[in-house]
Amino acid sequence: MDQSIIVMVMVMMMMIMVTAVQGGNGYEYDDDLSFSYYHGSCPQLERIIHNKMNLWLKNDSTLAPALMRLHFHDCTGCDASILLNHKGSERWAKASKSLRGFQVIDDIKAEVERKCPKTVSCADILTSVARDATVAAGGPFWMVPYGRKDGRISLAKEAESVPMGHERITELIELFQSKGLNLLDLVVLSGAHTIGRSTCDSVQYRLFNYKGTHKPDPSIDPKYLNFLRRKCRWASEYVELDAVSPKKFDVQYYKNLQKKMGLLSTDQMLYSDSRTAPLVSAFASQPSVFLHQFAASMVKLGNIQDYDADQHGEVRLNCNRVNAA
Repeated sequence: MDQSIIVMVMVMMMMIMVTAVQGGNGYEYDDDLSFSYYHGSCPQLERIIHNKMNLWLKNDSTLAPALMRLHFHDCTGCDASILLNHKGSERWAKASKSLRGFQVIDDIKAEVERKCPKTVSCADILTSVARDATVAAGGPFWMVPYGRKDGRISLAKEAESVPMGHERITELIELFQSKGLNLLDLVVLSGAHTIGRSTCDSVQYRLFNYKGTHKPDPSIDPKYLNFLRRKCRWASEYVELDAVSPKKFDVQYYKNLQKKMGLLSTDQMLYSDSRTAPLVSAFASQPSVFLHQFAASMVKLGNIQDYDADQHGEVRLNCNRVNAA
């Protein structure tokens, strides 16, 4: 990548980050979140989570990207509403049918309740688990501020607002801005697709009948297209988001986009859209920048707070249901 382009992109990234710090979009994060929130009431919290995560991931390493995805789906408000298990909840929504890792959260919550009863929210546990899952997959570490409350309301329609891979870039930018996130956050958090997998149902339309043409999406590399057509004969099958290094947390995802090997339409459009393409190129050639910014953007994502949950939330005793009145 040309050095002058790298400099230009770095300047653009700094401007975006300054805007975020200054609160240029008018969005505010919860001031009650603190790195020391549980230092007195549950000092062993992170050790409990870390030890439990090691046990689960030792048996099934694919839970790392699954738990990161669970956190992403929850962070329309980061209030653990995705964990509530009842008819009509986010968890029961069509958009949530492929989510995994609920049993990991339940196991950790049970141990935390034994050691620190009625103290730690499910929302805080899920946020910390996402960080540990990222580290276990080879990604960066970041400190997690705590103090979130668990929401009491979970509606399936809220889950439908989560991006599913067929939106336009403008729609994604607007969605992120509505949550206090910016263009830089969009591109760097999409980099989580460096690991994990997707259902073939999410990509089949690109392979066989793109926009009703009965032809494939012309933006897909021909060799990659042949691979995907063999892999995704059935909608219920799964395919890796990163075909080159699916188990390594790296910048190959961005390099794939440069080679027309983005699995989801929203992935590939990051490189075809002039607003996001320079950032894709920058991350593809600057792994250390990607890792640093991924950690920073994950902190921002985890700090999104649902106002109702923040004001009227609780610390659930069981993450699957609200506390009894």
